[in-house]
Amino acid sequence: MVTPGHERWHPNPDFYYAFGGGPLMDMGPYYLTALVTLLGPVASVIGAGSRTRGERVIGTGPRAGERVPVGVDTHVSGVLVHASGVLSTLVMSFDAVDTHAAPIEVHGDAASLVVPDPNQFHGPVLHKALGAAEWRTLPVSAGYRDAGRGYGLADMVGPDGRHRASGELAYHVLDVMESLLRSAQTGQAVTVASTCARPDPVPSISLLSGVDERVDQRARRGLGQ
Repeated sequence: MVTPGHERWHPNPDFYYAFGGGPLMDMGPYYLTALVTLLGPVASVIGAGSRTRGERVIGTGPRAGERVPVGVDTHVSGVLVHASGVLSTLVMSFDAVDTHAAPIEVHGDAASLVVPDPNQFHGPVLHKALGAAEWRTLPVSAGYRDAGRGYGLADMVGPDGRHRASGELAYHVLDVMESLLRSAQTGQAVTVASTCARPDPVPSISLLSGVDERVDQRARRGLGQ
């Protein structure tokens, strides 16, 4: 994920450049959650970081032209070693104009995938097999379509399976980000202390099918009926 920085559009961007901010802590949860969901938990990381400027200039709103001090790295790169042995490369930056690269690419010896922006929650998944002449768009094969965020809530109240957006997953993603920043500071690889289960795939049938019935059944159980 690369962008010139949020001060161009945000009227009060100070927190993006203070402790707890920066591109990794701001946008990293979207990408890292997607990577853990796709490839499983992360066992260790190697990170590096930099900041190109000591100040940012607010570009909009009543504070336009005001300078904001930068107290965090505004470009963070990392290599993630997943517990499965898979390697991921992560780049999060407030220091670049734009990119023509896919938000997430997954490469294997038999095929490659292009995965859509995890911050948008929808989009085509492209697939190219070894020897194929061109990319093809994979058909939708699971219960979420477009940015159907409400479907996830309906799925959560169902009786089957673990919550995909669990506290365990959120804590692990935070631990990975903190480990990347610590590695960037020390110049050494860092073992990620936490782990989590890889979230279950979304249902292979439409969540619209039977949602009302499942919600009604859960409500009745809650009322003791």
